[in-house]
Amino acid sequence: MDSGKQAFQQRSLSVKLWPPSHGTRLMLVERMTKNLTTPSIFSRKYGLLSNEEAEEDAKKIEELAFAAADQHYTKEPDGDGSSAVQVYAKESSRLMLEAIKRGPTVKDEEIADKTSIHETVFDISGGRRAFIDAEEAEEILKPLREPGNSYTKICFSNRSFGLDAANVAAPLLSSVKQQLTEVDLSDFIAGRPESEALEVMNLFSSVLEGCQLRYLNLSNNALGEKGVRAFGALLKSQNNLEELYLINDGISEEAAQAVSELIPSTEKLKVLQFHNNMTGDEGAIAISDIVKRSHALEDFRCSSARVGTDGGVSLAEALKTCTRLKKLDLRDNMFGVGAGVALSKALSLFAGLTEVYLSYLNLEDDGAEALANALKESAPLLEVLDMAGNDITAKGAASLADCIASKQFLSKLNLAENELKDEGAILIGKSLGEGHGQLNEVDMSTNAIRRAGARLLAQVVVKIPGFKLLNINGNFISDEGIDEIKELFKSFPDMLGSLEDNDPEGEDYEDEDEDEENAEEGNELESKLKDLKIEQGE
Repeated sequence: MDSGKQAFQQRSLSVKLWPPSHGTRLMLVERMTKNLTTPSIFSRKYGLLSNEEAEEDAKKIEELAFAAADQHYTKEPDGDGSSAVQVYAKESSRLMLEAIKRGPTVKDEEIADKTSIHETVFDISGGRRAFIDAEEAEEILKPLREPGNSYTKICFSNRSFGLDAANVAAPLLSSVKQQLTEVDLSDFIAGRPESEALEVMNLFSSVLEGCQLRYLNLSNNALGEKGVRAFGALLKSQNNLEELYLINDGISEEAAQAVSELIPSTEKLKVLQFHNNMTGDEGAIAISDIVKRSHALEDFRCSSARVGTDGGVSLAEALKTCTRLKKLDLRDNMFGVGAGVALSKALSLFAGLTEVYLSYLNLEDDGAEALANALKESAPLLEVLDMAGNDITAKGAASLADCIASKQFLSKLNLAENELKDEGAILIGKSLGEGHGQLNEVDMSTNAIRRAGARLLAQVVVKIPGFKLLNINGNFISDEGIDEIKELFKSFPDMLGSLEDNDPEGEDYEDEDEDEENAEEGNELESKLKDLKIEQGE
């Protein structure tokens, strides 16, 4: 344990936190611009800033925050920049809140524009999930018949179209297709026989062929290869797609190959999501062909897709071309250590990464260490780190702690269902102790943590302003330890998650197995010694 602590301390000393690089400063401006233009409880009260105004404010905020932090850095006694980064983050947050409360500058022409915003979206997805027949389609789609309508976005999700309803919708879609930029056809054939569903998809595809979309959602339709090819006419005509969603679509190896074959251009693609499919290694290799052509990709999801080591390595290689990536979600696959190490080489290229989800990938210590070391040297604005369920022990925790210590904008950390124990929990807890003012959620549940590790985690997070939730459930904390922790959170009870699955008498099954093995070896040795004869010398 002492050697682990010493290694962590030595690595921490080598981290140079100030000044931030020019690229990091630009990325903070970009992140603040996004926050200023994202709807929130404040924007509902004060109004939402335009992209132009938000970008201008973000640049000014960053300059002021940098100046304040830089001035602080000249007086910082330790010289590593940790407190300067904290000032940088806090000052940015304070000034950003002021900008939000100030609200947007509204021009007369903008007021006129806002009166027509609601008319650009046609959405029938509300209400209960239901079949739709021709008569209901005539009634519900009536607004599309209005001459001069300005619908650019349509959503037919949550309504199941049979062929009769599709025949009603077809001419109406044809009449507006030249103005459409976003089409959501997710979950629109549920419960239909395969033959009818394929006819409906073919009809919608042929009607919408040629419209220039930036957003297309075909999720939750159990497409398979037949369904993908049924949408062939629409997919082949898309050259400007920025977002494509194929979630829960039965995307097998053949279906993935069909997607790769049918989409002519992914140069503008920013979001690509394949969640909950039966893709496998060969399918992942086909998806990799799409990914490596998508140089503008910012958000990639290929989670719960049955991808093993070969497919994981292929995806990792393809992702090296996506240097603008901001969000990566590869959860719940069977990558193993080899794919984890391969992925680490890609992660080192993602300077703008803000969210990374790598839970349940069978990474073990070696894979986790490779990824943590790569992230430490990149992704300065990382906000979410999820590496739950990877059999990470205290050995891997040292590298993770190093990485976490350098992530001053981290807001959510999930290391649940590993094997960190007290030693690993203490290393992680200490890494959160300085300059993590943005942190609001930590999940260290089910890690065989006992009293010492749990207490240190609680002592650290309870001091963080704005912290929301610590989950240490499912561990082996003694009753006395639970009392100590509850006392620490007595003024903030909502910040401490449930402890109902904690087992104060919990045992480490790994230690039990070792004891059993030792006992078996002892019994075997004892039986051999019984027959041992001492030979007398001459």
